[in-house]
Amino acid sequence: MTTDPFEGMPKIHYEGPDSKNPLAYRYYDADAEILGKSMAEHLRLAVCYWHTFCWDGTDTFGSGTFARPWQFAPVTQAEAEQKLAAAMGFVERLGVPFFCFHDTDVMAAAETAQDHAANFAAIVDRIEEKMAATGLQLLWGTANLFSHPRYIAGAATNPDPDVFAFAAFQVRHCLEATHRLNGHNYVLWGGREGYDTLLNSDLGRELDQMGRFLAMVVEHKHRIGFPGTILIEPKPHEPTKHQYDHDVATVYGFLKRYGLENEIKVNIEVNHATLAGHSFEHEVATAAALGILGSIDANRGDPQNGWDTDQFPNNAAELTLAMYHILKAGGLTTGGFNFDAKLRRQSIDAEDLFHAHIGGIDTLARALRNAAAIIEDGRLDAAAKERYVKWDGAEGRAIMDAGATLAGVADRVTAENLAPAPVSGRQERLENLVNRFV
Repeated sequence: MTTDPFEGMPKIHYEGPDSKNPLAYRYYDADAEILGKSMAEHLRLAVCYWHTFCWDGTDTFGSGTFARPWQFAPVTQAEAEQKLAAAMGFVERLGVPFFCFHDTDVMAAAETAQDHAANFAAIVDRIEEKMAATGLQLLWGTANLFSHPRYIAGAATNPDPDVFAFAAFQVRHCLEATHRLNGHNYVLWGGREGYDTLLNSDLGRELDQMGRFLAMVVEHKHRIGFPGTILIEPKPHEPTKHQYDHDVATVYGFLKRYGLENEIKVNIEVNHATLAGHSFEHEVATAAALGILGSIDANRGDPQNGWDTDQFPNNAAELTLAMYHILKAGGLTTGGFNFDAKLRRQSIDAEDLFHAHIGGIDTLARALRNAAAIIEDGRLDAAAKERYVKWDGAEGRAIMDAGATLAGVADRVTAENLAPAPVSGRQERLENLVNRFV
């Protein structure tokens, strides 16, 4: 192979909506100002290491189809560095500022804990050098606590405390590496933190174990001085029958129970939201309302499939209202939009990686522009405020006052002869309004 597997591929630039060039952005103009910030600052785009540079196209019915020149099994240190060079070259050409990784995505294969620590440290040295040379940043790091057979019954929730300890070992090294690389966040994805059957599961014990694990992570974050955000990524099921981080609301209840609601936020994945029976908009709005909106994994599912297909986003209209709620919440601070998405198995050319990311980036850019236009128009926001206007009056404030009682509120009905009439929610009118912008 050549030293650069993307030799001959251009750097991707913005050419505008009229461009016919498939290797150009039509809507993502990094420097364009939207609501007082550049588009790049709003979106904080990232390429993921695992699907983009590790997945070979394998599925449950067939072997890999991609045969990328940087993909090896098992991986030596030299091969890990070769993959790193390919990854950084791709992200540079794409012109986005961030990348994300699991520990096992980037490092040479390891048989023992000692090998794991040494091999991971060796590749972190190289990553640091590449980041300094390219200016690329780490949006977040995370440890793979689900692929190895030791995690067959979970990591923090495993019935064996030795597995818990090994998971702590991996997270410690990855969190410290993320800190060293000036990562903006650290993600905990409990890929197998759940159960396949309750016949052999002590659900209460496993929840306590998971709470203890997260508390230890938070304590270590503060001990080493990591300034980034700790994130949990909700997912309802798959691979386990039921996962303890089912959705945003479940995660918030869990965090409240263990006193971590001010320490940990959520990394919301679009496809996980729909697998939980929610819309992406719902999960974003819920996280914003609860004060735990952190970061986004940008992808989509297939409505005809009941599993996590991790396809690249391609529908700006579907993403517009989710983007609206993100902007209304003040935007993503340390977070960003990470493309946790993978090519289809028939997209076997390396160039297809560019087409997929360009399309996903342009989709997010269009949704951002749409959402900003809705906010600037003001009518959608005004309609919601009008609907709740009486709660801002004397009667509404009195009900919400800490001294209000059920009896006192009820007595007002007879004292004032209240007979409230229903008021139209005007849903269709608002849907028509939104459609003017998408």
